[in-house]
Amino acid sequence: MILYRSLLEQEINRELFASFIRRQVVVKCVRKNGDGWTVKDDPFTDDWSEKDYMTLVSCLKNTVSSGGFVYAAFADGALKGFVSVEPELFGEENRYLDLSSLHVSEDMRRNGIGRVLFHAAKEWAAQKGASKLYISAHSAVESQAFYKAMGCVEASLYNQKHVDAEPYDCQLECPLSV
Repeated sequence: MILYRSLLEQEINRELFASFIRRQVVVKCVRKNGDGWTVKDDPFTDDWSEKDYMTLVSCLKNTVSSGGFVYAAFADGALKGFVSVEPELFGEENRYLDLSSLHVSEDMRRNGIGRVLFHAAKEWAAQKGASKLYISAHSAVESQAFYKAMGCVEASLYNQKHVDAEPYDCQLECPLSV
C-alpha cells in the first residue's frame, strides 16, 4: 500500500532518499526540430550523484520553507516518489506555477504513483490561483508519454531560466481547469 503525504522541511534530508532509485536508462529522446518535434536516439543513463542529492535536498527544503508544495509517496516507510511545485506565480496572464520536480523510484515506476503525485500538484496549484502548471520535462520518450497522458502540451510561453538550465528538456504546460 502506498501512503501519500506532504513533506515537512525538517524531514527532508539525504537519509530520506536512502531507498530511492533515480536511475533511468534512456534510449530515445524527443528533440525540438524547427517548429516540430522528432524522436532521436540519444542513449544514456540518468542518475544522481551525491552532489545532486545534496542540491535536491536544499531545493526541496527551500520549496517548503518558501510556501511551496512537496508531496511524497511512501511504500513500507520508504520514499518512492515525490513532486514539488514552487509558490511564485509567473507568466503574465498565463498564471503559471512551476512543477519543479516529479520523480518515481525506478523500482516503483508504472504503478500509478506519478499520476497520483501529478494530480496532487495540479490541485495544489489550482488552489493557489494558477491556471497552468509549467514543466521543464525530461526529454526521454517515456517521460514525454507520461506528460502527454497527463494532458500536457508544449508551453505557450517558455521560461528562459529553465531553457538555459536544461536545453534538452521539453518545455510543457498543463491547464488546471477541469
